[in-house]
Amino acid sequence: MDALADAAGWIAPAATMIAAMMTAANLGARVTGWGFIVFTVGSLGWSAVALASGQANLLWTNAFLTLVNAVGIWRWLGRQARYDDGGRAAMVRSAAARVPTLFAVGSLAGAKVVGRDGAALGVVVEAMMRCKGATLAYVVVSEGGVGGVGERLHALEPGELRFSQDGVTCDLTPDDLRDRSILDEKAWPI
Repeated sequence: MDALADAAGWIAPAATMIAAMMTAANLGARVTGWGFIVFTVGSLGWSAVALASGQANLLWTNAFLTLVNAVGIWRWLGRQARYDDGGRAAMVRSAAARVPTLFAVGSLAGAKVVGRDGAALGVVVEAMMRCKGATLAYVVVSEGGVGGVGERLHALEPGELRFSQDGVTCDLTPDDLRDRSILDEKAWPI
């Protein structure tokens, strides 16, 4: 039992830290879903530590977290992954059909924006739509910084961007984007 408790004492914190990084990175439904699977390994490990050490509070906490993790797995590897797959399939089918080509709006946030020279310019962080007429008003692109620290936000007109199953492209260069006015994080244009 001591060997199992020792192993659980190492596995539980490692799995918890790895899972936290996976879910915090927001790299898509599947990575987030697998993060919840790793969280489950961690909560089961913590439960083993709790049983070996007689810590009822740790056991009950991690029993509850195991249930929460099951919901996360269902949400991200089940439901959200199906939505993402459906949107991607519609984009692919529309590109080959005699209908207007489609772009899954749900995949817009987090999409890389590639410039004229093929270099990544930034990442779409939001898109604003006009309520009247249901048209896209502007797309907010983040460039620079690391993990959100030091990033600069820019509003790009929808007409400047091209949307396809391969992502978002435009005719700007990195210098062109840097020269654009920076959005105030608390007062975006209307």
